Amino acid sequence: MIDHMTLHVRDVERSIAFYTVALAPLDYVVKAHHEPTLGFGVDDGTPHSDFYVSPLDEGAADSVTNNAANGTVEHPHGQSLQQPYAPTHISFLAPDRAAVQAFYDAALAVGGHDNGAPGPRPYHAGYYAAFVLDPDGNNIEAVVDWSHDTGSATA
Repeated sequence: MIDHMTLHVRDVERSIAFYTVALAPLDYVVKAHHEPTLGFGVDDGTPHSDFYVSPLDEGAADSVTNNAANGTVEHPHGQSLQQPYAPTHISFLAPDRAAVQAFYDAALAVGGHDNGAPGPRPYHAGYYAAFVLDPDGNNIEAVVDWSHDTGSATA
């Protein structure tokens, strides 16, 4: 079981703003303040955060910028993002399909880029998810707990 993880980003203020809005439909709030790093967690009355957003340190940011493998990602809307050297995929558990849709809508409204609209996926029976790219090009997913999803919630 994972207790927490940290996502290192180029512009921490931009990413904090993105995640504050995008994760709200999943009941995530900022809980830990270790400025400039902030920790997010489910609003459950405890101080526990399981997802932290932190700036890349200067050396890491320089190596990402100068890495020959670094490039841009072109999006269908004509926008491009600086691609981190190693993009990360993070999946957040959603309570139901409506929350997956709300996550997707909120993330797009705050500058995320579509990487897979809400819907069933062929990975496993009951797998229902949406994917967005965050401001650094990380693939962020909201998924219904497909092992317990009865499909009774509507999209």
